[in-house]
Amino acid sequence: MSGKDLKDGAQVRPVLSFTEEVYNDKDLHVLTTILSPSGKEVKITNDVDQAMKFALAHKDDVTEIDDKTNSRLFKKINLYMLPIMMLSYSFQFMDKVSTSYSAILGLRTELNMEGDMYAWTTTCFYLGYLVFEFPTSYLLQRFPVAKTVSIFIIIWGMILALCSVPQYPGFIALRTILGILESSITPAFTIITSQWYKVEEQFMISSLWFASNGGGSILGSAIAYGLLKNDGSYSLPAWKLVFVVTGCLTIFLGFLILAHVPDQPTKAWFLTEQEKVLVVERIRSNQQGFGNPHFKKKQFIEAILDHRTWLFFLFALSSNIPNGAMTSFGSILLNEDFGYSTSDALLMGMPQGAVEIIGCPLFAYISTFFKSRLPMSIFITAVTVMAECLLAFAPQKEARLAGLYLYFLGPIGFICIISIIASNVAGHTKKVTVSSFMLIGYCVGNLIGPQTFIQAQAPSYSGGKVAIVVCGAFSLLVLILIYVSYFLENKKRDAKGFTDMSHIENYEFADLTDKENPNFRYAL
Repeated sequence: MSGKDLKDGAQVRPVLSFTEEVYNDKDLHVLTTILSPSGKEVKITNDVDQAMKFALAHKDDVTEIDDKTNSRLFKKINLYMLPIMMLSYSFQFMDKVSTSYSAILGLRTELNMEGDMYAWTTTCFYLGYLVFEFPTSYLLQRFPVAKTVSIFIIIWGMILALCSVPQYPGFIALRTILGILESSITPAFTIITSQWYKVEEQFMISSLWFASNGGGSILGSAIAYGLLKNDGSYSLPAWKLVFVVTGCLTIFLGFLILAHVPDQPTKAWFLTEQEKVLVVERIRSNQQGFGNPHFKKKQFIEAILDHRTWLFFLFALSSNIPNGAMTSFGSILLNEDFGYSTSDALLMGMPQGAVEIIGCPLFAYISTFFKSRLPMSIFITAVTVMAECLLAFAPQKEARLAGLYLYFLGPIGFICIISIIASNVAGHTKKVTVSSFMLIGYCVGNLIGPQTFIQAQAPSYSGGKVAIVVCGAFSLLVLILIYVSYFLENKKRDAKGFTDMSHIENYEFADLTDKENPNFRYAL
């Protein structure tokens, strides 16, 4: 088959129509070939996306979506999906930093922590996260997403509540298991976001659920403050009750997700049959679908060889060394370095959450007016680096406190990368693989972060603050490189023009990767 034949395929080949029989055939068949943007032949097989089956079954029901219908569907999806995603992410952050609150309520004293023993309570969490990231991603691909993540959440709520029981070795073991279980939520939400939302919506939606970390920070601080003020009124000390209360809330949330969140839009209990058809049509322009449960070795290799995979890894690594340090030592800095009392330190931690939960979605919303998310993220990351410099080097307490608060605009860069993976990494196995590598970088960064805060440098922890500045500057550089890479690739593809794919019905749901699909353009 010549390149000319492929290019003019709509004129020289009959229309390729997927059928129910072709979709359900368990044997792998090559149905046709196309040319990728690099000029290589790409085989389209019957091992396609799960959205294909629904598209085939309802091909006679498809109607064009006008702006009014699109707006109505977007609002309905947000009403049923967004609140529970935001609540879930809020709880996972509250659970993750529960040790930070407990640390100033008596955890370190009662478990006889000395030297850097406390830093290891965070490091072991991310060790578990790191070791189980690939198995978690495989489970999320192989089994229904919502059911899988809800089971993980229920179990991690139980483990969190049990953290009130053991001595130091058992506490470390439970924190490691907690890391294993919490490794599920970010890849699950990345998949869900790409299933339900159009490319141009994904940055804003990702910012809303990810920035709910700030809500978790506020809620966790409020719970810890209330328990401290009433310490002595309970049969358990306040630091233990932090784990019991947050654990029970998380168990309840897990059952709520199990009952409420559908595994795919086509299985949504809150959509009519016609709305399900329209929701599938909404995401057709993404040139992705709901996912494919089969592991594809070719897509895995493509993910490994894609240089952007490693840029995502480097960004996640460098941006989360500061994150690991701040989630573990934020309350301790306010208590020991800034000199606030235990109760005041808990209250002074709340503005951090407010900055994140308001600031990150605000800047994501502003970026919609420029039709580009990466430049806005680069700008805010630069602001974050300046805030880190204030925290590390400013002589005045007020300036350092301002730096501490403004640092919590930093997640906008990480949110951008999450949405970029949802939008720009096509092919389900490739998406899951790239997401896993990014989250491995996230884990390694959070593993390293607490170790930069050396007990011998307390209460200022000057070495840890310098590490935050250096890593922030490096993450800014990597983010710029990601933008340049996508910009140049789009220019190259635009110069070649679009390929006529009209002879392949529903090719958007053929589970092609972004490097295989000649009509794929990267969202900036």
